[in-house]
Amino acid sequence: MPTYEYQCNACKHRFEELQSFSEAPLKKCPACKKKKLQRLIGTGAAIIFKGSGFYQTDYRSESYKNAAKADETRPAEKTGADATSKAADTKPAGGGSAPAKEQSVGKKPKS
Repeated sequence: MPTYEYQCNACKHRFEELQSFSEAPLKKCPACKKKKLQRLIGTGAAIIFKGSGFYQTDYRSESYKNAAKADETRPAEKTGADATSKAADTKPAGGGSAPAKEQSVGKKPKS
């Protein structure tokens, strides 16, 4: 809703009024109660932001919010699955319990 500026032609009282676009202009001065009020041409409509601020997530749909909540619980489940897969990755190749002996490249194995 824009803020309009008014001035009374009788008492010269000036004030601002917050009105919707569809409302009719005020006619009666709040100071002297005469019907000599005139709406002034201003620099444009002003938007007043009050509160802590506006964020892109303020106007999300309910389905988006529900999906976001579900995603917040999934990382805890993934960390448990990732921990077991990492444990499986650390087992030595070949299924044995002892690590395989390294061979140097270009040398024949001892017989």
